[in-house]
Amino acid sequence: MSTGYALELAEVRKVYGRGDGAVTALDGVSVGVPRGTFTAVMGPSGSGKSTFLHCAAGLDRPTSGRVLLGDTEIGKLKETALTQLRRSRIGFVFQAYNLLPSLNVLQNITLPTRLAGSKPDPRWLREIVEGVGIAKKLEHRPSELSGGQQQRVAIARALVTRPEVVLADEPTGALDTRTGRQVLDLLRAVVEGMGQTVLMVTHDPVAASAAHGVLFLADGKLAGHLTQPTPERVAERMTHLGEW
Repeated sequence: MSTGYALELAEVRKVYGRGDGAVTALDGVSVGVPRGTFTAVMGPSGSGKSTFLHCAAGLDRPTSGRVLLGDTEIGKLKETALTQLRRSRIGFVFQAYNLLPSLNVLQNITLPTRLAGSKPDPRWLREIVEGVGIAKKLEHRPSELSGGQQQRVAIARALVTRPEVVLADEPTGALDTRTGRQVLDLLRAVVEGMGQTVLMVTHDPVAASAAHGVLFLADGKLAGHLTQPTPERVAERMTHLGEW
């Protein structure tokens, strides 16, 4: 049974700790991320954004509820199967790039396929390195690249396995405004040009406005959704969540 969702959280609760010290980070969150969309997740500090991303990625198991990647319920998988799923079916982009300094750009991009014991599809590899604009930098080391170029490499690495969903955690957090904008435009192009699905956690209304839609979290609960966001509408909605 296929839902048309790349990723779905159903009644997900995540509680850390026990007894009096227990903290409910997510409190019954249900949301579906449609295939081929760019979705931003926003909320005040402590709203559950990171936990949402960790549960979606299978890095944290929910206390209750279900997380589905396509038709696979990831909370039921054993650790080995979960690792394989994260390697092949989920792409990750982080604020800190997380490139290996001793590897060149091409080696960094193809690392996920090497870890999975497979070879990248040459045509797809060419498409993504050209698509992210680093085809001429494949022999360079990360230290020879600007921050924006390093993040492009990280996006290419996230795409190399043709994942079902790319999870981006504050992907423009370390970049200046202009470079950040280029990276956001690139993520949107990856969705619209390559049919990928991107879910991005951000605290920046401008970054969120690059997405097709924005999900808002507050106190571990879903607190609304905005389609066709603008920075002003996102910031205004955040005001009512009590952060700004």
